[in-house]
Amino acid sequence: MEDNKTDKLQRAKKRVDELKGFYIHLAVYLVINAFILVNVFISKSSNGESFWEFSTFFTAIFWGVGLVFHWANVFNYNPFFGKAWEEKQIQKYIEKDKEESNKYR
Repeated sequence: MEDNKTDKLQRAKKRVDELKGFYIHLAVYLVINAFILVNVFISKSSNGESFWEFSTFFTAIFWGVGLVFHWANVFNYNPFFGKAWEEKQIQKYIEKDKEESNKYR
């Protein structure tokens, strides 16, 4: 009984650490990219250049892709192999196993 409580506590702590890690990652992403965008906007507007270039948003875009993957991992989001898909596959293999075992009776 004590091992079960300890195991649940460890899983809960791990989950909280994962969530904290994601939210820290998100906060750093927002702060750094806001800083970059403000600096680029100020320097380009003072020179009369256009702010809307790919290079302006390069860091935000590619870091954002990494952040989306981090989010999907932390929140267990998997659009391709979700819970419904897993359940369907499990049922398929259970039925296949039953058919195989009935064959040899």
